[in-house]
Amino acid sequence: APAPAHPAPHAAPAPAAPVVIAAPPAPNPEEQRRITRAQVDEALRGALPNSWRVPGTETSVRLYGFIKTNLFGSLDLRDRSDAPSVQGIPLVGSAAGQQDGDISFSARRSRIGFDTQTPTAWGPLATKLEFDFAGDQPSPSGAATSSGYMPRLRQAYAEIGGDSFRVLLGQANSLWNEGLVETLTDATFINASAVRQAQIRFTGRLAPGLTGQVSLEAPYTDYTSSDGVFFPDSTLDGGASPATNQVPDLLGRLTWRGALGEASLRGLVRQLRIEADGTAAAPGGGGSSTIGWGVAANGSFNMNRLWPGFGADQLIGMAYYGEGIGRYFDSTTSGQAAYSRLGLPGAPEASLSAVPSWGFVAGYKHYWMPALRSTAAYGYARLDNPDFVSQFATGGPGATAVNREMQMGVVNLIWSPFARDSGGRVDAGWLDIGVEYIYFRRDLEGGATAGGDAGGRGIEQRLQASAIARF
Repeated sequence: APAPAHPAPHAAPAPAAPVVIAAPPAPNPEEQRRITRAQVDEALRGALPNSWRVPGTETSVRLYGFIKTNLFGSLDLRDRSDAPSVQGIPLVGSAAGQQDGDISFSARRSRIGFDTQTPTAWGPLATKLEFDFAGDQPSPSGAATSSGYMPRLRQAYAEIGGDSFRVLLGQANSLWNEGLVETLTDATFINASAVRQAQIRFTGRLAPGLTGQVSLEAPYTDYTSSDGVFFPDSTLDGGASPATNQVPDLLGRLTWRGALGEASLRGLVRQLRIEADGTAAAPGGGGSSTIGWGVAANGSFNMNRLWPGFGADQLIGMAYYGEGIGRYFDSTTSGQAAYSRLGLPGAPEASLSAVPSWGFVAGYKHYWMPALRSTAAYGYARLDNPDFVSQFATGGPGATAVNREMQMGVVNLIWSPFARDSGGRVDAGWLDIGVEYIYFRRDLEGGATAGGDAGGRGIEQRLQASAIARF
């Protein structure tokens, strides 16, 4: 028999091969820097376009503004203002009307501002703080105007809420404002508005494309008498102004935006009040008040809805009517919201009559190419003044402020070398360079009889060249 099998003894394991750990590749300094920068950028990117987030907070901050340089001059008279109001241009025959035009160079309309946005349980909290340098000159004599313009607060407000409903509190553009006509001049276009004031505003989305707004805004009575134009902060013979305020102004607006363009309907109601007691106007004359109101409609139509060949061209229109609108049309009726008999013989009482006014604007914006565009626009305004203004002293401050009709026209050519066309909508980019012709005319109530030696009308023609660099 075969011998029994015996299990073979276990063989000793072979020695393990040594483990070789490869050294990590040397870091690429350029890649390290790129990754680090991307991480930092992501960490600091804000919720607003072109904004950054404050480290350790949820607040996004954006800096914006522009540098604007204007070269301008009147062709036929002397007018040093860089933002002339058509209602106050020099009259033919006045001292300024007898002088030749001169030119001026200024960058005081440059602007800087900050936007912020912070998420809250009630929706985003947005704030804005904005300044320009179009404030008063520090020297009343005008002796030192080089770099002498003071900063001026334009807007300072907070707004909270979402797309459906928002509440704003602070100084902001009035609900009455609109800026349909693109101009280079900083003068407010006739029948437009550039009022900024303290307010509380409510904004709600009523339907797709339709927004409703209501605001209570700061009151500021303005009126004209034989002694001139008065506001609450004016003085009369070194004393207080008869113009006073009692209740805020009430404004409302409906705005629709869509493929056809934009349309807006707005209205306002305001109280106008004067108090003669304690003033040099008529001590013991008592007080008087009246109601001012107005309605306006404006719109812009995208011409490419008629024919694609029109490109980004727009047709612009606006019309209004009201009584006592006054300073809300700061180029035509500021100071002429109402007239008073104060200072006239046999009329010591503090009477106040709201002034009916109406007007319109028509314009067209044409794109010669995406980088080159022009706007041509014309506006007309009329005031139906009370009969007693004929008693104002001929050539006096009251009579020479009582305009009956006003006109303004503008034609410009603006080059934006970095403009981009995005499906019929043009983004102008960061640089505009342009030239502009502006025409102003005003005719006094009563004509030369009211103006005296200064004549009964004022006509000004102006040329302006501007460069605007945005950031």
